[in-house]
Amino acid sequence: MRVRGFTLIELLVTLALIGLVASIALPVAELTTLRLREGELRSALRQIREGLDAYKQAVDEGRVILRAGDSSYPRSLNVLVEGIEDARSPTRARINFLRRIPRDPFADPTLKPEDTWGKRSYQSPPDRPRPGDDVYDVYSLAPGTGINGVLYREW
Repeated sequence: MRVRGFTLIELLVTLALIGLVASIALPVAELTTLRLREGELRSALRQIREGLDAYKQAVDEGRVILRAGDSSYPRSLNVLVEGIEDARSPTRARINFLRRIPRDPFADPTLKPEDTWGKRSYQSPPDRPRPGDDVYDVYSLAPGTGINGVLYREW
């Protein structure tokens, strides 16, 4: 009488191979997820900075009327979404610089998108950014370091 099936050795070897493949795949999957989040961070920073640059250009072109004491940068990130009246337009059309404020992918998901960013005013030095009366630049508040070895805060 012949018994069919796997021996204990065959089962253990198969289990060991599956464990080896899983131990290799898990770090690769984590790295891929981190790369995706860092790509989102890079894209969000680019969008906001392009919006800030477009606002500054509109000011320089005379399309934005500044009040006394205002700098050439918006008072908040919300101004980029809400828009401003075009001073050159005869119908006073609004200029919008962003459709929405992107959120920091590393921030707490319960926060509003504009609260996920650190803001630097025009008066603050680049090595010690601090908020002020305007928004000159934004940076991530995430505590970690990127795959490239640079702190997220310094991107």
